[in-house]
Amino acid sequence: MANILRKDAFIIPEGMIYLDGNSLGPMPKGVPDRVASMLNDEWSQMLIKGWNKAGWMGLPEGIGNRVGRLIGAPVGSVVMGDTLSIKVFQALASAVKMVPERRVILSDTGNFPSDLYIAEGLVGMLGQGYELRTVAAVDVVHSITDDVAVVMLTEVDYRSGRMHDMKAITKQAHDNGSVMIWDLAHSAGAIPVDLAGSNCEFAVGCTYKYLNGGPGAPAFIYVRPDLIDTVKPALSGWLGHRQPFDFDLNYTPANGIERMRVGTPPILQMAALEVAMEVWEGIDMHDLRAASLALQEQFIAEVEASVPQLTLASPRDPALRGSQVSFQFEQGYAAMQALIDRDVIGDFRAPDIMRFGFTPLYLEAEDISSAVAVIKDVMDNDLWNNDTYKTRACVT
Repeated sequence: MANILRKDAFIIPEGMIYLDGNSLGPMPKGVPDRVASMLNDEWSQMLIKGWNKAGWMGLPEGIGNRVGRLIGAPVGSVVMGDTLSIKVFQALASAVKMVPERRVILSDTGNFPSDLYIAEGLVGMLGQGYELRTVAAVDVVHSITDDVAVVMLTEVDYRSGRMHDMKAITKQAHDNGSVMIWDLAHSAGAIPVDLAGSNCEFAVGCTYKYLNGGPGAPAFIYVRPDLIDTVKPALSGWLGHRQPFDFDLNYTPANGIERMRVGTPPILQMAALEVAMEVWEGIDMHDLRAASLALQEQFIAEVEASVPQLTLASPRDPALRGSQVSFQFEQGYAAMQALIDRDVIGDFRAPDIMRFGFTPLYLEAEDISSAVAVIKDVMDNDLWNNDTYKTRACVT
């Protein structure tokens, strides 16, 4: 297995063990200089000329191709821009048009709530008997019936880290005439993904987690290449127009993945993301996966051997986990705040989940053992039992 450790490429405060890359990745060292250059050499000096002279307009597709390499997508099938919620809406609205005789959007009860909210909103707009149907994750395959228009799932569960079988579920959806959408928010940069091999129609994802693009970094959308020139974007923004600067009053979709662009791309965030993607040059996702699982198995073994107060909430079988490990503890929020106060950074998801992300680009075995030692101290000595740690902040 190749060494994929890139710890020197990131800014991580001294003494901190960062186990929350599944929520927000750390800053790559090249980001401050690149953003400063964008501000000082491009925006301030070029002003409007920067769209052409600095190549700003081409960033969404150029960076999209870099992301595409990590998720098994062909060149020209991924584009960046907007937020993940917008990309979920784009994919869903386009997908339901492909199966107009059906009215059901199928998802699972463990899906990220925002995806379900977007689906609820779309169903409300469409009316005409459309419905969002949710079932337990283990029941998805058997619930893809002949009234299901679209199956929309997040590959890796945000709480437990449990993984769906992308190829098997996509095949089941297609065998039943349904369109498949995958949310890769906890997959991109975390596990090997083979969108082309899965044959799914759409995929979406964010870049501020494992891809380290920074808070609010732009999302991406993938459309299967054979569909891209026939997909009808519901959000027909001006930058998805075939000739946006002709300023036609009627919308004509662009050729290829460009039609899935909506509004003006966030160039400051694109500049940061472009640098973040450079860290991935030469990284093989299968090597990264092997290193991630080794860290996870070490963490689980050491926690279970020394911290019996915590109960594993993630799948025991490593093949069924993404790149995070979750433990249950009734006072999980307070315990996590105590850990964070001691520079072991994870996060909490209601009602009782303590989440820990494993990114072997900047984590190694000694970090894991050091983190477990702090967890043991917090739990053995009830250091979490402090009113300060029990007061919920707005972000958990």
